[in-house]
Amino acid sequence: MTPNWDDMKVFLAVARLESLSAAGRDLKVDPATVGRRIARFEEQMGAPLFAKSPQGYALTDAGQRLLIHAERAEQAMTGAVEELAGQAGNLSGTIRIGAPDGCANFLLPQVCSRIGKENPDLEIQIVALPRVFNLSKREADMAIGVSAPEAGNRLTVQKITDYKLYLAAARAYLIKHPRIQSLKDLRGHRMIGYIPDMIFDKELDYLAELGLEHVNLASNSVSVQFNAIRAGAGIGVVHGFAMPTAPRLRKVLGDAVSLTRSFYLIRHADDRRLERMNRFAEALSEGLREEVARLEQDQ
Repeated sequence: MTPNWDDMKVFLAVARLESLSAAGRDLKVDPATVGRRIARFEEQMGAPLFAKSPQGYALTDAGQRLLIHAERAEQAMTGAVEELAGQAGNLSGTIRIGAPDGCANFLLPQVCSRIGKENPDLEIQIVALPRVFNLSKREADMAIGVSAPEAGNRLTVQKITDYKLYLAAARAYLIKHPRIQSLKDLRGHRMIGYIPDMIFDKELDYLAELGLEHVNLASNSVSVQFNAIRAGAGIGVVHGFAMPTAPRLRKVLGDAVSLTRSFYLIRHADDRRLERMNRFAEALSEGLREEVARLEQDQ
């Protein structure tokens, strides 16, 4: 018997979320119903597709092989819907972007707002997490990263733009503490940065690159760090594009100490066939380039 598309959607949800309850929430059906659908689907396919364990549902070898074809079918179905809907007009539907919280807090709201105004039927979801996104499990339709993935398994990577980071502190902090004339002088100051064992990308290890190993106040979130610096708790590394939102922040050692990093757009390779995703990716990339340039110019 040829499986129908509804069965395939249930299979894809469990394969990506590795849980009946999570798949049920995603599909808006009862987990018990998901379990019955999977059992029936496995019977139709004549092979076990999942191995159940305390950690959840893991794909078997047969499930792994089926996943490739299921994702291709999903892409074909999405492409057909787009073509019939006449996607030459405004974008519609839902697109989820994963991004590190610095980009998500200081850039994406403005960029996505402009895209949304031009495409009123489009729902944009921004997932801000201080970690790498797993696109193969569809945690997001596309992700913004601070480095290109080393293992590009079925992924495409496009550089969006460079951006600057600076040492900064609140004006009130600098007034109350000894003057800083070199990096050596920072050893007597309170430093703010990432929790060392929670740095999820080597590109974020800013203080180590500057030869500053000690951290007095740490967080895995760049937004928490930024607010702590703005509150006068110490000195830390701040995105140049975030500086205009905190006029009382001052660069420490001026432009003499700065770092350059890059944003990359990471996508499913198969999504390159979808005009809707391509158009959104183009608008997103162009919007981010313009917003970084605008905010860095306003520092």
